[in-house]
Order: sequence, then structure tokens, then C-alpha cells
Amino acid sequence: MKLIKGFAHFWYDFIIGDDWKIAAAVVAALALTLGVVLAGASAATAAIAGGALLVLFFVVSVVIDVRS
Repeated sequence: MKLIKGFAHFWYDFIIGDDWKIAAAVVAALALTLGVVLAGASAATAAIAGGALLVLFFVVSVVIDVRS
């Protein structure tokens, strides 16, 4: 059980880290990019949209963190 707890703690710390808002922004950007792909957009459009969403959500989460 100790091994499982340690494994889970490592992955939580690795993915979430110190700021859960950035992890949530990445998940939201990936989800919206999946929506763009499922809507039938071309690969180039999906890649550009995904990159733009990721940067936008990251910046928003950092701005929220700095203003707090």
C-alpha cells in the first residue's frame, strides 16, 4: 500500500505541482482542441488552435495567480 501511495503522490505532484490552475488550463485547452478536431478541422488548423488555446489559458492562469 505504501508503494501505491508513493506512486500516486508522485504523479499528483508531477501533474498538478504547486498550482492546480495551470493544470486545469492545460486540460481545458486539450479538451477544446479535441472539440476542434472532432468538428472536422484540418490538422494544421487544429494544431494552431491547440497551441493558441494552450498559451492563452496558461497566460490567463498566471495572471489570475499574480493578481491574487
